Amino acid sequence: MSEQKVEKKGVFQFIREVRAELKKVSWPTNKELVSYTGVVGLAVVIVCVLIWICDTAFAKLFRIVLG
Repeated sequence: MSEQKVEKKGVFQFIREVRAELKKVSWPTNKELVSYTGVVGLAVVIVCVLIWICDTAFAKLFRIVLG
C-alpha cells in the first residue's frame, strides 16, 4: 500500500482557487432566475397541497377506524 502525500494549502490559496472556479460558472440571467424561482415556488405549492390532501384523508380514515 503506497502512501499518498497530502499537500497542505493555506486558506488564501483555497479562496483563490474557489474564486477561479466561480469565474467558470455559467450564471443565469435575471429573467432565467425569476423564471426558475417561479417554477420552484409553484412546485412547492403543489407538493404542499398534495401533502395536505393526504394528511386530511388519513386523519379522516383514522377517525373512522379508531372512532
